[in-house]
Amino acid sequence: MIFAKRINMCQAKLFKTLFKATVTSVLICSSFINSSFAQNQNNTVTSSGSGLKFPTKAVKIVVPYPPGGSTDIAARVLFQQISETTGQQFIIDNRPGAGGNIGAELVAKSPADGYTLLIATTAHAINMSLFKQLGYDIQKDFVPVSLLTQGPLVIVANPKFQANNVRELIALAKSGAPISFASSGNGQSTHLSAELFNSMAGIKMQHIPYKGSAPAISDVMAGQVEIMFDTTLSAMPFIKAGKLKALAVTGSQRSSVAPEIPTIAESGLPGFEVYAWNGVLAPAGTPKAIILQLNDEIRKAMSASIVREKFSAQGFAASGNTPEQFASFLKDELDKWAKTVKASGATID
Repeated sequence: MIFAKRINMCQAKLFKTLFKATVTSVLICSSFINSSFAQNQNNTVTSSGSGLKFPTKAVKIVVPYPPGGSTDIAARVLFQQISETTGQQFIIDNRPGAGGNIGAELVAKSPADGYTLLIATTAHAINMSLFKQLGYDIQKDFVPVSLLTQGPLVIVANPKFQANNVRELIALAKSGAPISFASSGNGQSTHLSAELFNSMAGIKMQHIPYKGSAPAISDVMAGQVEIMFDTTLSAMPFIKAGKLKALAVTGSQRSSVAPEIPTIAESGLPGFEVYAWNGVLAPAGTPKAIILQLNDEIRKAMSASIVREKFSAQGFAASGNTPEQFASFLKDELDKWAKTVKASGATID
């Protein structure tokens, strides 16, 4: 009897010990599960907030123009700086052709994960109205990340050309004197900037398109064509060498590269403002968190003195802004160039 009682007591103690162990195990498991859940929750918050771990692999930057041009230079300067600060590669992928459309279409059809980006330019805003058929829509197929650079064009002429400023150019054109202007090609900013000038000044200069800026500016220097609206990057060496004379720049303010050259607006055509610009677009559907992270990295890079100095040397102004501001800027550009294209009658199949 006493023996049986002791067995029962031992069983009770064993049961109590096992019960405590079980409860302890359950609490440990529960704690682990809750900890894992909390960690996942924290990761989710981090991925959608400022602590996003992006990029974690190489990012491809599609430049839809050949190496060595102003767009290519701007992209290489900026993303070299971002590579150094993030520790990830940003690889420049030049995809020239069709006025920038080949590269744009490639990015439009790329995964919306932030790892393939487009360097868009003034031409892409123009192309929406200029081309009858495009394989992309700049507003529907992309999401703005940031504006990068803005730089004015400059009106250049042969040193022997009769007009020395905008007022004299307009007066000469209104007198009936035949004046032709060269461009780097139909529909390029060098073409439609002059068409906008024609429209606002109430004159009609004849367009002579070339295949690129180099042959166009060569014929202006040779006196075969009277004037050209060209980028400061392309024209300044010839202006400084005395082979061309500058009449005015197209920006709202004088260029830091050549502050002695007046603006068109201050020289007799108020309200005229045209910039050659570059900006970053991502495929539509790219997560907002990635867009904001890219925007943050771009703006930090553009605040670096080395980037600003290199941009300034090329005639660019570093123009980083928010995705919303870039979207508004892009809409204004699309509206402006749509009107200019319509007035000029220019179209490309």
